[in-house]
Amino acid sequence: MTVTKNLDRNAVARAAKDPFSRRKFLALTGGTGAAATFLVACGDDEETDSSTTSSSTTSESDSGGDPLADFGEGDVGILNYALTLEYLEAGFYAAVVDSGMFKGADLELIKVIGGHEQTHVDALLATVEKLGEKPAEEPEAQFPLDDAMTILTTAAEVENLGAAAYLGQAAAIEDEEVLAAALSIHTVEARHAAVLNTLIGENPTPDGAFAVPADAQMVLDGVQPFLKS
Repeated sequence: MTVTKNLDRNAVARAAKDPFSRRKFLALTGGTGAAATFLVACGDDEETDSSTTSSSTTSESDSGGDPLADFGEGDVGILNYALTLEYLEAGFYAAVVDSGMFKGADLELIKVIGGHEQTHVDALLATVEKLGEKPAEEPEAQFPLDDAMTILTTAAEVENLGAAAYLGQAAAIEDEEVLAAALSIHTVEARHAAVLNTLIGENPTPDGAFAVPADAQMVLDGVQPFLKS
């Protein structure tokens, strides 16, 4: 899907063109410099936009189809895609808690992060249902729980992927409230990733000053090892 196809309906593009919406969007997203840059980039003139394609999904020529098609159309498809990722994250942390591998402060941190992910699940479920659509079903999953370092490394991988996944869909979201909610979840996922990266001795901000989005195919390929066949 290209940005130009839905440019007049795209939430980011509308916010970029409308001063009031721009202020509202920046307020909802915390007024960050990155958000401002994103708005400007998505609010370029039509000549610039006509050559721009969305980084959120791979093109049909590259992938043979839209990897989000099975999740639904438009914002609902993106919400169900996000819900599926959140199911996996919440399920992973619940399995880690049940494993008994962590104690004390480490266990409490895992419970806090897991609680956030479950809250994301609940919020996304409610949003899809409010739109009168059917939420995605929770997939059967399996996670590597062999030792503490494997668990932390997996957690960091999942959180970095989750943050990149939300950012990868931002330009395709049509509803401004859905966009603001998605970016607020993206922010939390990125904070989780930074903490976990630090715990395993990695750079808390591996992409530098600007986060790098991931398209849907890359994300779905990344979580495939956690899905039961």
